[in-house]
Amino acid sequence: MSSGQDFYIDGAWQAFQGSERLTAINPATEAPVAEVASGRAEDVDAAVAAARRAFPEFSRTPVEERIALIERIAGLIEERMDQFVDAIIAEMGAARPFAEASQGPNGLAHVKVQAEVLKSYEFLKMQGTTAIARQAIGVCALITPWNWPLYQITAKVAPALAAGCTMVLKPSELSPLSAALFAQVVHDAGVPEGVFNMVTGRGEVVGAALSEHPEVDMVSITGSTRAGVLVAQAAAPTVKRVVQELGGKSPNILLDDADFETAVSKGVVTGYRNCGQSCSAPTRMIVPRARLGEVEEIAKRTATGLKVGDPTASDTDLGPIANKAQYGKVLDLIQAGIDEGAKLVCGGTERPEGLNNGYFVAPTVFSNVDMSMRIAREEIFGPVLSILAYDSEEEAIAIANDTRYGLGAHVQSGDQERARRVAAQIRAGQVHLNYPAWDGHAPFGGYKQSGNGREYGVFGLEEYLEVKSIVGY
Repeated sequence: MSSGQDFYIDGAWQAFQGSERLTAINPATEAPVAEVASGRAEDVDAAVAAARRAFPEFSRTPVEERIALIERIAGLIEERMDQFVDAIIAEMGAARPFAEASQGPNGLAHVKVQAEVLKSYEFLKMQGTTAIARQAIGVCALITPWNWPLYQITAKVAPALAAGCTMVLKPSELSPLSAALFAQVVHDAGVPEGVFNMVTGRGEVVGAALSEHPEVDMVSITGSTRAGVLVAQAAAPTVKRVVQELGGKSPNILLDDADFETAVSKGVVTGYRNCGQSCSAPTRMIVPRARLGEVEEIAKRTATGLKVGDPTASDTDLGPIANKAQYGKVLDLIQAGIDEGAKLVCGGTERPEGLNNGYFVAPTVFSNVDMSMRIAREEIFGPVLSILAYDSEEEAIAIANDTRYGLGAHVQSGDQERARRVAAQIRAGQVHLNYPAWDGHAPFGGYKQSGNGREYGVFGLEEYLEVKSIVGY
C-alpha cells in the first residue's frame, strides 16, 4: 500500500502519522506483498468522528440515492474484478479458479443483492393505527477477516449503506490489498464524505478501540469465537448492538439413501472449499457405519485427485493456507488426530510433493473419528475432513448437534422430505440440502457459539436498522 494511502477517513486517503507498520505476506512464496499501517486509538477516534458528523444527513438520504450509490459500487467492482482477483491470490493464496469463480463474484453479489432488497423494502409499515418504522442504527464498526477478504467486506458495507448508516471498516491486516481496492471503489463511486471510513491495524488495538467507543452504535464482526467474545465484552459498557458471525464445525450427514459417489466426492470438495478456510465448511462427514469403507475409498480418491500448488495457475485446485500462524495450527491439529488414534486415510503433516516453501497442506482425510477427538471438536480451518460413523438416523442427528457451534450444516438424501425432516432437527443457522446453489439472499448466521444476528439479504439489512413504533400514527 503506497505512502499517503494508509487510512481512508472523511472522504480522503490519509497518511499514517505513527511509526509501526505491519507486513503482509504472500503465503505461497512467503515473500512480503504489502506494508500496512498499524492504527492507533487516535486514528479510530478521527474515523468515528467523521462517521458521526456524516450520519444525520446520510441517514435521511432518499432510498433512490442509496440504491444509485450501491449500484455504482457494484459496477466499479465488476470493472475492476481482475484487480480484486489478483489481490486475493497474492494476499491470502486463493487458487485462481476459485478466486475467479467465488471469492470475487460472491463479493460482488452481496452488493447487488442489497440494491435489490432496497428497491422493495418498506421502511414504514402500518399495524392498525400504529406505524412501525425502521431507521438506521447509526455509526457502525465493521470488523472483517482474512479468509474471504472482499466477500466479508461487502456483506457488511453494502447493507450498512443500504440502511443509511455511516461506518468505520477495520479489515484484516493480513489481507490489506483487496480492502484498499475496495476503499478506492467506494471513493470513486462518490460516497459522501465521512460515510465510509477505513482504519487498518491489529484487532487488539483498532478492533478494541472501535468496540468500546462511545460514539459507535453497533459492531459487526466476522472472526473467531474468541475474537467475538472480546468484542462483546468491550462493547457491553456502552450497550451497543453486537452482531457476530464466528466459528463453526459444520456437519454433513449422509443418509443411507443418498447417492454416495456424488455425496462423498462433493462433500470432500465442499469441505476443502477455500482450502478449508470457511467458518461454515462441512468438515465433519457423518456416514452410516456399514458404508464406512466405501466412503473412505471415495474420499481418498477425491482428495488425492486435487491439485495443490501455485495459486496463480489456472489448473490449481487448492493454494496454501493463508498465513503462517494458521498453517501451524492446521499442522498441529492434523498431528493431534494421528496421536489420538484416528485413521489417516490420506494426507498428513508432510508438505505436498514438490512444494518446498509456502504454507501448503496436503488434503487430509481422517476416519474412525469420534467426538472426543480434537479434530472432531475444534475448528481446524484447513483442508482436513473427519469421517464419523453412525448406526441410526437419530444418532447421526445427535452427532451433528454435539458441538458448541451451530453455523452451517449439510444433509444428503435421495428423499427430499426425509432431508427436510432431518434438517429441521439440526441446531444450525443455515442447512444445505443436497449441495444447492449459493443463495445471496439466504440469511447466514449461527446458533450457540457461532454468534448471533444474521447477514445477507433482507435479514442482513435489518441488522443495521432500529425499530420504532409510532402509536396513534
